[in-house]
Amino acid sequence: MLSSILIVMFVMLLVIFLIVGIVVMILYNSLIDKKNQVNYAFSSMDVMLKKRYDLIPNLVETVKRYAVHERELLERLTYIRTQAIHGDLSDEERVALDNQLTGALGQIMIAVESYPDLKANQNFLHLQASLNEVEEQISAARRFYNAAVTDYNNGIEMFPSNFVAGMMGLKRKQVFVIAAQMRQNVDLNLLWNRGSPSQQVLSQNHLQKMINNF
Repeated sequence: MLSSILIVMFVMLLVIFLIVGIVVMILYNSLIDKKNQVNYAFSSMDVMLKKRYDLIPNLVETVKRYAVHERELLERLTYIRTQAIHGDLSDEERVALDNQLTGALGQIMIAVESYPDLKANQNFLHLQASLNEVEEQISAARRFYNAAVTDYNNGIEMFPSNFVAGMMGLKRKQVFVIAAQMRQNVDLNLLWNRGSPSQQVLSQNHLQKMINNF
């Protein structure tokens, strides 16, 4: 009788351990998938950011030919780009540099308003179109990355997967947040607005307010 009870208890414990093992395996694989999704999303966003970095040298050279008084601003933009592409940066540092780069680009485009010949330059107009396209891609990549990070953070914080995440040493990640004043992508078309003079003044004042608050 006693041996039968022991056998039943052993079988029950074995079943319990088997169930727990299966649950842990499922949670582990789910967390690995979420982690990989974050890495994939970040690499996709990083590609878009590098495309913008590649446009900056041409932009600086083009603007420098016409806007001789914007040397300090152009040097700052070049410095930020150099830091972004050569530094061994954390995700948070990349976010900070991207914010600075967005602010510097906005300031340059405001300064462009004072140089009509530059605004009419074909190379500059091509850069404008390319920057607009890249900014849209960066915005989409940010949304994808933030969605992946939010899903990952939920996975490592919610019960019961938080226990498995703790054993795996997974840490919470930061979403890609830009400054509140710059959350709306800078629409570079505003900076070359060919509408009425009043519309041009409105665009310039709006963007100047955004940059001042940056």
